Amino acid sequence: MKLIYTGKTKNVYALEDGNYLLKFKDDATGKDGVFDPGENSVALTIDGLGKECLALSQHFFTLLGNAGIATHFISANLEDSTMIVKPVKMFGKGIEVVCRFRAVGSFLRRYSDYIEEAAALDSLVEFTLKNDDKGDPPITKESMAVLGIMTENQYDDIVVLTKKIGRIIADDLQKKGLELYDIKFEFGVAHGQILLADEISGGCMRAYKDGVWIQPMDLNQLLLS
Repeated sequence: MKLIYTGKTKNVYALEDGNYLLKFKDDATGKDGVFDPGENSVALTIDGLGKECLALSQHFFTLLGNAGIATHFISANLEDSTMIVKPVKMFGKGIEVVCRFRAVGSFLRRYSDYIEEAAALDSLVEFTLKNDDKGDPPITKESMAVLGIMTENQYDDIVVLTKKIGRIIADDLQKKGLELYDIKFEFGVAHGQILLADEISGGCMRAYKDGVWIQPMDLNQLLLS
């Protein structure tokens, strides 16, 4: 097993069989010690967070697999906080896809002159480049095609997938009285097929209950209890 990437919340190892192992950490992104899935630096460490994020990822990948969504997920080991996944080729140096149901976070900061906080967005999809130094800038379909990051057809397919996946997850949260405000995904390609990749946890989304933002550890307890 060889370490090939050290991330903010996970380390990635190459396995001898060609698959990858993701080791989840207890670190969370945010600013000034406050969790924020839209930030690009580690702001705090929460004991047990890695295991909880893995448990939620396992829950959602299983749910999506049963719904016929292709993902990179193979298996998870909660005791070791590890997940085994299929190898996928990322788009460019990495693209994040955000599904927005309400105006919060960076969307609200960018467009507050035009929209009120928590206004409905009807699963609006945005693409951003994974680039911490540049603040994960948004990018358009045409720009990605020109830059050779993805084709316009791939962009359109990912928009459809993102809306479908976002709705499945939102419906699952709703069963527990939770409302999904936004969630970010990563996709890759394996054997010509687009796969949902990375993780699906409280660190990737904002969920609210009765108008109150639920923190990652609390979200896991509400969903998986």
